[in-house]
Amino acid sequence: MRIDVLTLFPQMFEGLLGCGIVGRARERNVVDVVLHDIRAHTHDRHHVVDDYPYGGGAGMVLKPEPIFEAVEAVKQELGSSLVLTVLLSPQGRLFDQRTAWQLAEYRQLILICGHYEGVDERVAEYLADDEISIGDYLLGGGEVAAMVVIDCVVRLLPGAVGSEASLLEESHTDGLLEYPQYTRPTVYRGWGVPPVLLSGNHSQIARWRRQQSLHRTSKRRPDLIEKAILSEEDKKLLNETL
Repeated sequence: MRIDVLTLFPQMFEGLLGCGIVGRARERNVVDVVLHDIRAHTHDRHHVVDDYPYGGGAGMVLKPEPIFEAVEAVKQELGSSLVLTVLLSPQGRLFDQRTAWQLAEYRQLILICGHYEGVDERVAEYLADDEISIGDYLLGGGEVAAMVVIDCVVRLLPGAVGSEASLLEESHTDGLLEYPQYTRPTVYRGWGVPPVLLSGNHSQIARWRRQQSLHRTSKRRPDLIEKAILSEEDKKLLNETL
């Protein structure tokens, strides 16, 4: 996969791209992340990328010209128009694990980082194919949101993580929160590991983990449990914890 990021602050991505899962995925050529400074597509001596909003109001708005030209330059370089262009904006649809899986199916993504008071609406209306928000809160810019999207999507790509089977049991993969995890020592400061995990009985361990996942989701995220598709066995396990 190739991900092109249009941003005013390319330096913000150094940590994400140089270490962890994303860094290793780049080393393995699983993903290529290319950063583009939006200012490089301005044509005035001061590289102005924003202006006052029409109609008045506080703050500055990102101009459409450099963003349109940056996206068009990327598409021309790729030699393809089959690229999903995503505007990161607090007004977009809410990003979740299902959305991450959807984006991971594309071979090429362009992420546009919004900033200041907002982005000229013509970018959302005529340039972006999708508009995504990572949550109902405000950030200083779309760079952090872009990093969240990149991290979530890259780890879903084949070859990005050591054990792809681990992706199947993580929180939100099946709409539920993950079960509790433990490792050595067996007892720490008097707190022990649940005996079932030491039993070697894999069917009982699987049952316990499923029950814990259901209970934790019901307690911490009742909104998720209401939307989850539960089997009769799941309902039985959940009722046993109530």
